[in-house]
Amino acid sequence: MPNQDSQRPASERHVPVLLDRCVNLLAPGIERANAEGRRAIVVDCTLGMGGHSEAILRRFDNLHLIGLDRDEQAHELAGARLAPFQDRIDLVHAVYDEIADVVEDLGFPGVDGVLFDLGVSSLQLDERERGFAYSYDAPLDMRMDTSVGPTAEDLVNDLERDELLRIIRQWGEEKFAGRISTAIVEARAKNRITSTAELVDVIRSVVPAAAARNHGHPAKRTFQALRIAVNEELDVLERAIPAAMGALNVGGRVVVMSYHSLEDKITKRHFVQGSTSSAPPGFPVELDEHKAEYKVLTKGTEKPSDHEIAENSRAASARLRAVERVLKRS
Repeated sequence: MPNQDSQRPASERHVPVLLDRCVNLLAPGIERANAEGRRAIVVDCTLGMGGHSEAILRRFDNLHLIGLDRDEQAHELAGARLAPFQDRIDLVHAVYDEIADVVEDLGFPGVDGVLFDLGVSSLQLDERERGFAYSYDAPLDMRMDTSVGPTAEDLVNDLERDELLRIIRQWGEEKFAGRISTAIVEARAKNRITSTAELVDVIRSVVPAAAARNHGHPAKRTFQALRIAVNEELDVLERAIPAAMGALNVGGRVVVMSYHSLEDKITKRHFVQGSTSSAPPGFPVELDEHKAEYKVLTKGTEKPSDHEIAENSRAASARLRAVERVLKRS
């Protein structure tokens, strides 16, 4: 049975992270398009419950928004929220590394802003039956798109111990990955692990109590790792960031909010590469062909204020980076 919160409209269930800052960073690209006599195109690559999209559409009335999400439930909720703007939106069931294909299929030559709000959404965390959260019992699913792909249950029960170890260590950054992967293999030999509570019990049995006290819930990192693996999040992001940068018109901007170091490292690497001159070291003059196509807009990562974190605890780990296209080679 759906929990009571799932019956509430999206606007009451979701507090968008760094909302004003994201909109303000996207604004110059939108305003440039308007100044050039074009209708600005913005892509919200992680539509979720539509909070960021709604704010962008309300602020800029001469703008067309493309909303991408692989989660069909997100489309239902965001679609209802964005219904007043239905003549200015295209909501597409797609993964965000498909941005270039979606933009081309819709007939747009380029875009003026792209927003990523990465990681698991409030919608997915709040829907208990989706199995993303370790704080209550649910089927061990974790798929963002429930229509395709293996579940977390499949991975936990079918992968070899060494592959489980790699996933939990690499993507969960879990120092007890060896103990946890061994415990999972031993537990599933007796009975298939089918629920979040069963997996949490296995993890608790091998993670020292002191570690849990000092570093939060003992299952946090393992659940993160499994979610990333189920949804291929980092592989998708590796393709998505350069695809989004490549789709920009000159003056357009990509804004990325990440929630753990692995996402942020990928974002930073692509932004730095795009904003670095290709001139050989010691070359006396930077030729046009050496000039960087992008300019980084943020100094390091920007973080939510204490006030925002107090209002929305899920904002605490958010880290924001942004880049602008300053040159487009023919």
